[in-house]
Amino acid sequence: VAVWLAGLFLANVRIMPMPIGPGQVRVTAVDTNYAIAQGGLSGWFRSGQQAEILLSAIGFNRSGGGLLFNHPRSIASDGKRLILADSNNNRILIWSSLPDSNVAPDMVLGQLDFDSNQSGGGSSQMNWPGQVSVTPDGKLVIADTYNDRLLLWNSFPTQNGQAPDVILRNEALRWPWGAWTDGNRVVASATGGRAVLVWNRFPIQGNESPDFVLRPEGMGTPRTITSDGSRLIVGDHNAFQELAGNFFWKSFPTGPGDSYDYFAPDPMDSNSAWMQGTFDEQGRLLMLGRTLHVWNEFPESSSVRPNLSIQGYSFQGGDGGAVVAAGGRLYLLEYNGNRIAVYNNPPTTPQQRPDFAIGSPNLETNTLRTNFLMTNPVPATDGKSLFVSSDFDRRLYVWKQLPDESGAKPNWVYDLPFAPWDNEISQGGLALAGKESVAIWSTLPLNGEMPDVMLNGRFGGVRFQEIRGVGWDEKYFYLSDMLANKVYVWRGIPIVESDPAFVLDVRQPARISTDGEYVVITSTETHTLTVYRVADLESSPRPQTIGGPGMFNLPQGSLVRKGQLFVCDTTGNRVQMWRNINDALARRPADAILGGNREPANGRSTLFWPGVPAFDGSYLWVGEFKFSGRMPRFNVQPE
Repeated sequence: VAVWLAGLFLANVRIMPMPIGPGQVRVTAVDTNYAIAQGGLSGWFRSGQQAEILLSAIGFNRSGGGLLFNHPRSIASDGKRLILADSNNNRILIWSSLPDSNVAPDMVLGQLDFDSNQSGGGSSQMNWPGQVSVTPDGKLVIADTYNDRLLLWNSFPTQNGQAPDVILRNEALRWPWGAWTDGNRVVASATGGRAVLVWNRFPIQGNESPDFVLRPEGMGTPRTITSDGSRLIVGDHNAFQELAGNFFWKSFPTGPGDSYDYFAPDPMDSNSAWMQGTFDEQGRLLMLGRTLHVWNEFPESSSVRPNLSIQGYSFQGGDGGAVVAAGGRLYLLEYNGNRIAVYNNPPTTPQQRPDFAIGSPNLETNTLRTNFLMTNPVPATDGKSLFVSSDFDRRLYVWKQLPDESGAKPNWVYDLPFAPWDNEISQGGLALAGKESVAIWSTLPLNGEMPDVMLNGRFGGVRFQEIRGVGWDEKYFYLSDMLANKVYVWRGIPIVESDPAFVLDVRQPARISTDGEYVVITSTETHTLTVYRVADLESSPRPQTIGGPGMFNLPQGSLVRKGQLFVCDTTGNRVQMWRNINDALARRPADAILGGNREPANGRSTLFWPGVPAFDGSYLWVGEFKFSGRMPRFNVQPE
């Protein structure tokens, strides 16, 4: 779900609204100054080499301090302290007393200080921590998601970076996202195993198996756990293969055969993410989904509506929404808002807004945006400038010159009325495409220019369902429709009335790249690339296929440039590169591989779900997908 935050801009900006196509494009000039890369490098890449700089981040192993979060996923309290899992920063932040304003935390776990954010698998490190749970007597449990383990403290830690007393691993604990404890029992979601694991006593050894496993029919990828010790609620992102919602047990399960009583989506929006929350001292159930919902008593069925749903404030929860009731206040975690919203007293009316924010100067500021931390960055470059689009942010970021320092702010930011999934630079211009829309600049927008062409919905006789790719070369303009299993090809830039010259049948086509000799279509779900020679397209094109399970794993994007091929093997955490695309077609090993780490990691030589590459002969930019958002740059190495 793309988030539109109208009117949220930096202080030194110039806004030039222009109604165009299906909505309004806004362009913002950013007050920025950065070192400029000179380019002109020669050579090739070396497997395992380090990145040189990092965009969409503060820097390598730099968090930005204790009050700059990066997609936090969980909060908890023992009634005295507040604890936050700051996932993309690989740390747990702790306030030693319940904060009543935007004050910095006092202690950090997973790191030795508040400025670092390196992931790791050591005893005092973390890799993308998930849900945290704590008891009134200080027992603490953390789901260390990408390390496939639970971290347990028998008493509350007292110093930065303190290692847990028990590190729990077993074969069933695959990609644990959620964790809960009452000091005796421990419950964890094995998201990768489609199961919920239950220990009837607080584990004291690292190899203890769960006492039983809940794996009800319909459970997809279970996420967070909500419980008061008597009832159990499990959030699920993909229940029954496609539904987001929650499984409810009206009494706490005691064995694997105890089925849930009902499943319920968000009562206000069934397309929203699952809900996560808490029980307060009065026994009310408070759950954050699309908004904050309050049930005065535990709902007996999915048809029971909340007694209160907040409508006067737009919570930006997503994959990390959570609620804590402590010290008379409500603390609500906004994953996509990158902050904690706080009510000084529990709300009593639908229009009641939170009183203040933690991690942000106010309830209107999203520090992801003010620090240019992108979601799903898709880079493109002509070797002189850099353009990055984001479907989630509904934005285009423009660096007029190639930055040569980490954390460099762009010169321009475009807020778009659609979600661009792909982009392409060609013929001195830029094209963005996604969902049902296409925007085209005939010359690169280096000074805040508006697009020259904006198309939406139907082009000629083609009604688009889900545009996932755009390509553009000297001869053709390409658009892929993933749901239609088609790639539509025009001679030149299409206009509203123009039908495609011809259509290619490709299974689940997504992003497109072309260098005028080859056109490469990435199909993420089939783990493959489909390759055509451009010269053959109008005769009898015979596509060739690269990849498949084992060679690529859910590749998000690829790039062909001067006969070279770059493939972001996304959940393989690597970029595979061939100097000649024909070697890839012959299934020869890549000439160089960047990353390749078993688990996603945010280091200089490691990658976290690489999504889309861009290369200009000197610099390779890699936009990381979904749970990272970084964009490292790798330089070619002298030979």
